[in-house]
Amino acid sequence: MDHSSTLPPLESLRAFEAAARTGSFSAAALALNLTHGAVSRQVARLEHWLGLRVFLRQARGVALTPEGQHLLTRTQEAFALIADTSDRWREQRGAAVVRLSAPPSICSLWLMPRLAALEGPAPGLRIVLQAEHRRIDFEEEGVDLGIRCGRGGAPGRISLKLFEEWCFPIASSGLAASIATGEDAQRLLAHPLIHDSDAAGWRAWFAACGLDYRPRPQDRRFDDYNIVLDAAAHGLGIALARPPLAQEQLAGGRLLPVDARTVLNPVSYWLDRPTGAPRPAAATLARRIAAEAALAGDEIDGFLDVQARLG
Repeated sequence: MDHSSTLPPLESLRAFEAAARTGSFSAAALALNLTHGAVSRQVARLEHWLGLRVFLRQARGVALTPEGQHLLTRTQEAFALIADTSDRWREQRGAAVVRLSAPPSICSLWLMPRLAALEGPAPGLRIVLQAEHRRIDFEEEGVDLGIRCGRGGAPGRISLKLFEEWCFPIASSGLAASIATGEDAQRLLAHPLIHDSDAAGWRAWFAACGLDYRPRPQDRRFDDYNIVLDAAAHGLGIALARPPLAQEQLAGGRLLPVDARTVLNPVSYWLDRPTGAPRPAAATLARRIAAEAALAGDEIDGFLDVQARLG
């Protein structure tokens, strides 16, 4: 039997308990590192699930209804039981938590080598990485910043281009030794080509060489660029280097260039944030990410300036 419909949403209970304990949605949002709107929506979701009101909205905060008071007692008892019987991961004391969503390849290949610098010295920031490809609702899920690969301009977000990619073919040392030298791009088609979910990079590279490329049965496709690099390193085919993501693999000699020609990838990497004023910790992280991407100061200023965006 599926019991999921008989239980209230956990995130809604967390928002409800924090609002009841602090007396306002704003204070609850601060305690949970969420936005005011996210807390309000979670409480509304809980009230819809229960079919009754748990708060009376007042000019200066909220007050519990009798039903809300009863629910608070039971909720705090349940939370206390969980706390006593479960191992919990605790945030580092004194650190300001910032939630950052990015594809797994960005998390491991670009963010992880820079994580210590992005967090800064203690108490610094505590970056909670959410490695995912899916499109997220920043406010609903309490995410402060996101990095995505695409063309930017997603609705409901403010976007800043972080960097572009000048791509070129790479392969393992063993496979590289068997690839014919020369200027004829056709020679690469004697081997399987590897790409991620979007073959636009390979199409652009071959188009610059005067060829029309379309994925073939022998070519390999993987959902994440991490796996593309691993497949190439194991000699399964030729991949496209996408600096700076492939920088460590090339510097360490795990993968080697097999053609010097480069082409601009049609997609770029973007730093996204929800509309409205960012939290101070999120703004600090955005500035550090921009510095790592070698962006000019006025670019990140414009990204964070709410008035400029509203004007």
